[in-house]
Amino acid sequence: MVDERNEEGRVEAALANPEIDTADWLETTYRENSSRVLLAAYRVTGNAQDAEDVLQTVFTRLARRSTLPDFSTGSGAYLRRAATNAALDIVQSRRAKSGVSLEVAGVDAGRDPAPQPDRQHRGREVKEHLRRALTRISRRGAEIFALRYFEGLDNTEIADQLGTTTNTVAVTLHRARARLKEEMAPFMGELQ
Repeated sequence: MVDERNEEGRVEAALANPEIDTADWLETTYRENSSRVLLAAYRVTGNAQDAEDVLQTVFTRLARRSTLPDFSTGSGAYLRRAATNAALDIVQSRRAKSGVSLEVAGVDAGRDPAPQPDRQHRGREVKEHLRRALTRISRRGAEIFALRYFEGLDNTEIADQLGTTTNTVAVTLHRARARLKEEMAPFMGELQ
């Protein structure tokens, strides 16, 4: 695992250098953060190919910037947020364009040494419906929900990344959960 403090220190030191070579900076940033971006994207999309698309999108956007990004909250935080937003874009566009079911890996399969096929199937269905439900709530609510439950950040970390207060995060998260509960209710009733 990459030590996030050392990695961010190297990236910030490079940014402080006025003669920084943007290509070298981008390569270093990619090398040190690509797995973090890929994992964040996979947690939101549930699909390895989509996660790779997000990885490419995030770093292509960085490469096209005319100025270097603000890593004041740390490069990891910035890139995790960028990955979450790009992944939400993909999930939302899939729902809007085709309604095609998202492929979802059986994450629960790794937890149970002998998972039952019907449990795996139900788990995939729940995850698929949750991802679809995320596209029907506010963008900010979906982002905060993903950072909290897919990335495992606490409210203070989310507030720092988004430049807001922990109270705002808590209220938005509460509303997102309530809205998701409404969106998931018809599906969850079918499972009982």
